[in-house]
Amino acid sequence: MDKTKIKEDLYEAVNGKWIKEAVIPADKPATGGFQDLVDDIDDLLMADTKKMSDDSSLIPNHLMKEYIAYFQLANDYQKRDQDGAKPMLPLLKQVEKLSSLEELSQQLTSWVLDGLPLPFGVDVDADMKNTKINALFAGAPSLILPDKTYYEAEHPQAPQLLAIFKEMTMKLFALAGYDADTAEKMTDEALQYDKLLAPHVKSAEENADYSKMYNPESGEEFIAHSQYLDLKTLLIGLVGEVPEKIIVTEPVFFNKLDDLVNPGTFQQMKSWMLVMTINALTAYLSEEFRQVGGTYSRALSGAPESRPQEKAAFYLASGRFDQIVGDYYGKKYFGEQAKKDVEQMVKRMIGIYQDRLSSNTWLSEATREKAIIKLNTLGIHVGYPEKIPPIYTQFKVTPAEKGGTLLSNALHFSKLKRKDDYAKWNQPVERDEWEMSADTVNAYYHPFRNIIVFPAAILQAPFYSLEQSSSENFGGIGAVIAHEISHAFDNNGSLFDEYGNLNNWWTEDDQKHFQGLADQMIAEFDGLEIAGGKVNGKLTVSENIADAGGLSCALEAAKKDKDVDLEGFFINWATIWRMKARQEYTQLLLSIDVHAPNKLRANVQVQNLPDFYQTFDIQSTDPMYLTPEKRVSIW
Repeated sequence: MDKTKIKEDLYEAVNGKWIKEAVIPADKPATGGFQDLVDDIDDLLMADTKKMSDDSSLIPNHLMKEYIAYFQLANDYQKRDQDGAKPMLPLLKQVEKLSSLEELSQQLTSWVLDGLPLPFGVDVDADMKNTKINALFAGAPSLILPDKTYYEAEHPQAPQLLAIFKEMTMKLFALAGYDADTAEKMTDEALQYDKLLAPHVKSAEENADYSKMYNPESGEEFIAHSQYLDLKTLLIGLVGEVPEKIIVTEPVFFNKLDDLVNPGTFQQMKSWMLVMTINALTAYLSEEFRQVGGTYSRALSGAPESRPQEKAAFYLASGRFDQIVGDYYGKKYFGEQAKKDVEQMVKRMIGIYQDRLSSNTWLSEATREKAIIKLNTLGIHVGYPEKIPPIYTQFKVTPAEKGGTLLSNALHFSKLKRKDDYAKWNQPVERDEWEMSADTVNAYYHPFRNIIVFPAAILQAPFYSLEQSSSENFGGIGAVIAHEISHAFDNNGSLFDEYGNLNNWWTEDDQKHFQGLADQMIAEFDGLEIAGGKVNGKLTVSENIADAGGLSCALEAAKKDKDVDLEGFFINWATIWRMKARQEYTQLLLSIDVHAPNKLRANVQVQNLPDFYQTFDIQSTDPMYLTPEKRVSIW
């Protein structure tokens, strides 16, 4: 690496050679730091899965035994090809038989529990104002195009994507035995209905504002949104009564529900439900269904090929049994020494954050004290969870010899999971339950629970290694740890108190000052050009605030070591973000991802830090130089 080129472009100087030589796998939209680890863990777990599948004596426990049985069903492509469309036909017939909204209304509860599509959804999560108790949430459906903005202002990619989706869906209907005219009619009606829904659902940018999710209504108010569907019977069927409160995440959508779901739109809606059903199930059917059914997603990501068969089977099985597989991975491959070392790093980062909050010059004393209380209440989870949710003990595979198919098992498990979720309504929240499995290369902060989670899979090089210097580890996992802590104080996380309740603990003046700093962060990224598109500063602001806080806090921690190596710190920061992606995928992420593109995450954030300029002798004439008045510092 030519370090003098860091003055021009840190990301390219560190990763340029790798980018030239890296090859994106044919079944992937991208490769890079995160993706390389995913590939390594996939290979490791696939090899173990295959060994256990071939030799049952290697299976460590009864939960893994069910996982292996499910994998074997998924990997039996001969049986899947023999079955063809047959396992799915009863569901299609169920939708097809509907003659009216009244008929749909009579079976709404079973419809939801069976996982059949509706133009709205209800689920259970912690009440945002009382996070000790689970509440019922109601939300809008996902659209066929990636975001509502694709339906607006003549989006350049929309016509091509819709044409690909239409052609794929007609092929799927043909595989299911429908004639071409019927298939085209239903697909066209489904696309018309999706376009009808689009103006009333939130965009990715709008969804990025958590505070707008909390719109509580009484059960009776919610029921009144539809004069054509019996929402009262649905609620009683799902949770046993009409709740006193339902949190509506998209009130604009539900205020329009009668315009979207009525006898005049019924035929379009029915076609939309058929199209959504057939598209949702292709991965569980024959190889031909799987290949055709992946056409649209491959067009979105730019990946020219679908996953190899065995890998696809592994993904289906490990996705369904995620916490089981994660527990196996965490206990077998994650060392106790690494767990302790990372826990110490987390505590060290929290200490740095506490120092920073204590000495903060723009927060009032009242807000500062609340922030420190929130920090000290933060739950920390490293490696893998202490216990597996009980629902997994209910997953018993019905083998092929007893009439089971991959799809019938998948549908049964999904129904069990939905019933379990609805049974949690009005019950205490399991604050320590993980939403990622231990084999996931990622980390997260949960604002409703005020916890940070670092799965075992991310706790390895280049993010973390006992063989890397302390400074390199701080530039990698240290920055990731502090990033997640920073989410507690970003534009979304800062709205929630130490218990995860949506509760304004800021003074009015502090809130205004913070919003001004957030606006600076929006401006710093907004409109930056990459891959033929531009960054949306509002969409990415919370992640950019977390990156800025994470990097600066990790830097401060690294500087406390007597053998600090700031070159190693910044170089590893750039290394963890290395990514080579297909242009289609990058453009998709620009539309829907709350994270800025990796290259900009690496380059822009360091420009805000004086130590970066000193470490690499960045001068005002260098491309990496940013004038002091444009630099953003929040935490």
